[in-house]
Formats: sequence, C-alpha cells, structure tokens
Amino acid sequence: MSKFRIHGGKPLSGTIQPQGSKNEAFQVMCAALLTTEPVIIRNVPDILDVQALLIVFEILGVNIQKIDDHTYCLQAANISIDEIDISKLKADASKIRGSILILGPLLARLHKAIIPLPGGDKIGRRRLDTHFLGISKLGALFHYDGQNNVYVVNAQQLQGDYILLDESSVTGTANTIMAAVLANGKTTIYNAACEPHVQQLCRMLVQMGARIEGIGSNLLTIEGVETLHGTDHTILPDMLEIGSFIGLAAMTNSDITIQNAYRPDLLDPVLERFRNLGVKLEINQTDITIRPQACYEVQSGIHAHHIPTLADAIWPGLPSDLLSIMLVTAIQAKGSVLIHQKMYESRLFFVDNLIEMGAKLVLCDPHRVHVVGLNRSCMLRGIRMTSPDIRAGIALLIAALSAEGESVIEHIQQIDRGYEKIETRLQKLGADIERID
Repeated sequence: MSKFRIHGGKPLSGTIQPQGSKNEAFQVMCAALLTTEPVIIRNVPDILDVQALLIVFEILGVNIQKIDDHTYCLQAANISIDEIDISKLKADASKIRGSILILGPLLARLHKAIIPLPGGDKIGRRRLDTHFLGISKLGALFHYDGQNNVYVVNAQQLQGDYILLDESSVTGTANTIMAAVLANGKTTIYNAACEPHVQQLCRMLVQMGARIEGIGSNLLTIEGVETLHGTDHTILPDMLEIGSFIGLAAMTNSDITIQNAYRPDLLDPVLERFRNLGVKLEINQTDITIRPQACYEVQSGIHAHHIPTLADAIWPGLPSDLLSIMLVTAIQAKGSVLIHQKMYESRLFFVDNLIEMGAKLVLCDPHRVHVVGLNRSCMLRGIRMTSPDIRAGIALLIAALSAEGESVIEHIQQIDRGYEKIETRLQKLGADIERID
C-alpha cells in the first residue's frame, strides 16, 4: 500500500489547473454506450476510478482508443451482455460506485443489463432504490441472481412514463435519463437532480440527437428517439477539486491561483460558502486567486449570537462531497461553525484524526460537527493517519500540509481514486510531500 509523507507548516504559492470533473466523467462516458458511433470525451481526469470504469467497458466489448492522457474515443458498436464473463464484471464493477451508471444505457440499447452491487466510498448507506424506481417505471423488470450476486434487468421495450423520483439522486437521475432517451414516447422526470454534471450529461445527449427539455431544473421532459449518434464532448473542471484547492490555500495561508476554473453557473454556490467562512477570493475572468490572509472570520449572518451552520443540500446547495473540505478549512478560521452532514451517517468519523492534530471540534453525532476556529493562534501537529474515503482523504492531506512537523497518510489509493497525480501537482506549489510505495 502506498502512503504520503508530508512535512507541513509552510505556505505554498503558484498556479494550478483543475482536472476534469470526476462525477461528470462517469456519466458522459457511460452515455457513449447509447450509440454505435464513436464518441470523443475530452478533459477526462486520469484517476483510479476512471481507469476502473474503462476496464468495465473492455469487459462489455467497448472499443477504447486513448487519444492522449485526457482524451478518449469510445465506440460501443459491438457491446454484449450474453457473452461477457460475469465473474470478471462483478470483480471489476464492484470496485467503483459509478459502475451503476451502465444500467440505463445497456437496458436502452440491449434491453438487458447485469449489475453487480457497486463499490465506492464507505460513508454510510447509499441506496439504489431510486435507480430501480426510475427504470422500473419505464417497464424494466429486476431479478436478483443470488448465485452470482448480481441484478439481472430485462425490458423488451422501454415505454415513457411519468416518474416521480423518491429522492434527487444524481446517479439515479442520470440512469433514468439515459434509459428514457431511447424509450418509446414521452417521459417526465420530476424531482430530478440538477447538478452541473447532470446538466452536462443532458447537453451531451442533445448533441447526440436526444430530445430533452427542462435542463437545469428538477422537471425534465424527454421525447424518446430511435437512435443516437456520436459526438465530441468536453468535461467541465472539477468543482470539488477547485473547492479543495481553495481550502488548501486558506488553511496554509498561501498565494494560489486556480487557472481556467471559474464559471458562474458551476461555481458561484460553492464560492459563496467559502466566503461564509471569511475566505477572500479574487476572480479574474476564468482564474480564481486566493491570497494569504492573517485572519479569515466566519460570517455570523443576521443573528450574530447564533452559531452559523454549513449543511449539504441538493443543487444549487452545497455539495455533500465538499463538506469535509469546508470542515477542515474552518479549523483555522476565527469564530465557530456547525457542520451538518445530512446525507451520509459515516462521512464525518475522520474528524478523530483532526482532534488528535489539535483541532478544536466536537463530533456531536454522526451527522454534525461543531468547529471552534483556532484563528491561527496555534498550528496543527503532524500525526500518522489513514484515508477512509476520497474527500476525507483530501481533507486530511490539507490538514497535514498546514500542520507543524511530519504527517503520514496511509491508504492513499482512496485519494488517487478522485485526484489526479495530486502529490506532483502540489510539489509544484512548494509542498513537501512524497509518495512512498
């Protein structure tokens, strides 16, 4: 197992480019399964989870051409379900959460899908109900194969229908959209997730010939078409990585410019939450600069005697994946804030490491952490710790880079699943970090 050794406590400086969005990559790459024609996907992040998805594509029979490190041409002209090695599909697809996104496209194209239980971060209960609800309303039948531990899904012909999703699941919405674009008739999806990567999926499908109205809202109307054609799609910058770099700059009192990152529709809701923590941001066209601040103070709002709360919410609320970064950023702020993680009951347990490093915070219950900012009155201290998931891993890395002394982070493949060559990019900013295999 690889680990990071970090000597922190010094400010960083320079410029950094955000990678392509991990969450968008999974959706638009799976959308390539909906057509027999070539689909070019650009700005694909070079991360472990994407590499795992490409292995799943190989098992399905997708022709994969790597044009450069971040560009792929995918052609699913000869994909098959009946001839695949189920044991190999199960072994590889179960490593990543995003493998569930092959369900909608395979059902739409082949009228059959085999879905192992997906893997991903161990951050609490992650339901598949919304996926099954949406696809079932279109006429699919699910059967659990207990011998192979996979779901077998069949549908002779998908038929459009009115669908009220039981929750605004991003991947559940994406799967339902991808099934509906080739279904007969009209499909209406209410309570749809409208995150930027769902919007990007819809725009790409429209480029491929799909008919989708209501993009960017929670009410989508889809008129099914017979076939889709190929396209050329560029993935947006990863707003979660951009947020990570903002938190890093604030915690380490650094001067960092994130280049080619800013889009109002993509980032304004995220940037506003950092401003709520007192972090000052300079926007110059598409670049975001964070300057050194001797003090950044939590904004109290109208009722100054109340403790401010940062909580995750469906878009355009604060993405759940950013709460870990917001939490660690608050450690050196002036003032206190309540971090409320509503979606997952195991995501905040990594804070034990932060307490050991010297952070003043209390885990109130599985969903809430009260952070009392240190206001740079003292530095965190380096410790040995383990990365439990992608976002907690990067939060611990930010804490280690701000801490005095040496820190070691083990199990860093969790970070590699979502962040491309992170130590190399941070070294260019002046970080003292090395990977030990």
